[in-house]
Amino acid sequence: MSSLWHWQMAQGLTYLTCSLLDPWKHGFFTRQFAPQTPESLAHLLDEQVRVYRVKQVHGQRILTPSEVESLGVERPEADGLLSENAHDSVWVCSADCVPVLMGDLGTGQVAALHAGWRGTAAEIVPEAIARFQALGTRLEDLRIALGPAISGGEYQVGLDVAQQVGKTLIQGESAPDWIEQLSGGKHPVLLPDSEPDRIRLDVRQVNLRQLRQLGVHAEQVAIAPYCTYQNQDLFFSYRRDRLKSVQWSGIVNSMKH
Repeated sequence: MSSLWHWQMAQGLTYLTCSLLDPWKHGFFTRQFAPQTPESLAHLLDEQVRVYRVKQVHGQRILTPSEVESLGVERPEADGLLSENAHDSVWVCSADCVPVLMGDLGTGQVAALHAGWRGTAAEIVPEAIARFQALGTRLEDLRIALGPAISGGEYQVGLDVAQQVGKTLIQGESAPDWIEQLSGGKHPVLLPDSEPDRIRLDVRQVNLRQLRQLGVHAEQVAIAPYCTYQNQDLFFSYRRDRLKSVQWSGIVNSMKH
């Protein structure tokens, strides 16, 4: 396993952490913790924690805790949360989509994002970076972990889906050209598929490339070496099981005041 990723134990069960996020209490929890919710999982990270989560809808909307509370509904529709105060914990659930946890070394602020192909096509990760920067974050202070998700080799999609996502990386190219450009390199975004008009899509690599385009350095980002589809004992996978079961990922704001 990558030296940046480590298994932790709680309740005799395992969850994953990332060294890039060591300044913050956090966890990418496995299916072993089901059916526990963030309200109980959060206290494994911080006894004083406040829990925030949203109704995920595969978009790019990101809310703060005060925005959540001002909307007056228990779980407003969104796919990301950006903390405001010490001991705020922000959570997302996933079953193949990418759970993204990020933090600002300068302020201690954190965010949790749900980035499926639709959210990635809508550029939810760049949206989160913009929200951080609007609050004064320096790009070089961000640390970002892309948690367990379906790997590119397992994720078959139509060319229309691949194009919607690919347009965030390449503008104005015809199909053969953008497919060729996104299929190259050591970590390609697109991989071949045996069926006509189908292709394999690595959503985490798309998110990584979006970050690199913004000027985030490679050493600021880590990708978990786990595929939800392949690791049935550890993770739920909607593509594999066709069940609406999820695992949770969360991170706690580390502000000192």
